[in-house]
Amino acid sequence: MATALAGGLISAGFTTAEHVWASDKFEAVRTGFAQETGAQAVDSNLTVIEQAEIIVLAVKPQQMVDVVQEIKGSLNDQHLIVSIAAGCPLALFLEQLGKTTRLIRVMPNTPSLVKQGASAFSRGGQATDEDACLVESLLSTVGTAVEVPESQLDAVTGLSGSGPAYVYQVIEALSDGGVRMGLPRHIATQLAAQTVKGAAEMVLETGEHPGTLKDAVTSPGGTTIAGIHELEAGGLRHSLMNAVSAATNRSIELGKSS
Repeated sequence: MATALAGGLISAGFTTAEHVWASDKFEAVRTGFAQETGAQAVDSNLTVIEQAEIIVLAVKPQQMVDVVQEIKGSLNDQHLIVSIAAGCPLALFLEQLGKTTRLIRVMPNTPSLVKQGASAFSRGGQATDEDACLVESLLSTVGTAVEVPESQLDAVTGLSGSGPAYVYQVIEALSDGGVRMGLPRHIATQLAAQTVKGAAEMVLETGEHPGTLKDAVTSPGGTTIAGIHELEAGGLRHSLMNAVSAATNRSIELGKSS
């Protein structure tokens, strides 16, 4: 995710490669980051702190406290801290770094890797309106971003954070249906994926309610209503709603344990 963000920032002209620094203890990761972004990659977190004013913490949640402990003595009022670690609440950072820290917590998703991400963020500590606008612009280089209260980030995790996995299953199932009806697998998957992509673009571009767009495809007594009837019988909407709820509740549990 760090590579996706850095690459998006550089390719969008938000910044230049020489102004981006990253750190990782594994040489292979550093090499890959440098090759993909053209930016600097070092083996010291403190070197990054010295070079940068926006500090993106892109480590696993279980590693976060150790990283924060390492860098906190080198931070100052010029630093804006951005966390993209799931399950690490603002309170964890404010307890470690102090309540005057400029802090923003982000919940991104994996389509950020292809600049089609859906991210949400919440500010904490002394983060300003300017900080929020900066992070929104940063995240917009790899998709879309919205600001929400931290209390809603678990729901964001359940919806857009975990949502790509639900959509992959929908694409796979549509492809399976095409294969069942005689289409070659590669054609069925291509058509299924493009159909999902196209339908999503219709929602975003037109601003119409999804139900309205569905009705525009659904002729009386036609093929689409026959398919929709089967989806209703199979509980598709019920299952997707429950998936979001289950993932949200699990995010809440993980947040409490952290």
